[in-house]
Amino acid sequence: MSTLRVVNLAEMFGAFTEQWSPRIVGELNGQEVRLARIGGEFVWHAHEDADELFLVVRGRLRMGLRDGDKVVNEGEFLIVPRGVEHRPIAETQEVWMLMFEPAGTPNTGTAGGERTVSVLERL
Repeated sequence: MSTLRVVNLAEMFGAFTEQWSPRIVGELNGQEVRLARIGGEFVWHAHEDADELFLVVRGRLRMGLRDGDKVVNEGEFLIVPRGVEHRPIAETQEVWMLMFEPAGTPNTGTAGGERTVSVLERL
């Protein structure tokens, strides 16, 4: 049986409405492909052992960084290097983003707290 599948991003984003609760839609080479809907501001956090890629599918993201924010528009991505403290902020009512990060990486990194999603749902 083949494990190959075509993933339609619009369908995947349509499968959930919760914000700040990433979903896993694929895996490759020890990395997870995650989708998240976000609104407002997230918590400041860092990932000591993981780089993160944020690709904006819909909306406008401002990535808060201690040395100056970066704006990421639809169709653009930003890579946050390991150890860099950051805070995703939705500049529009809602942002849809795709993320690549090592499997098992906590969404809140070293910050922990109530926004930590311990077990990510797979779509």
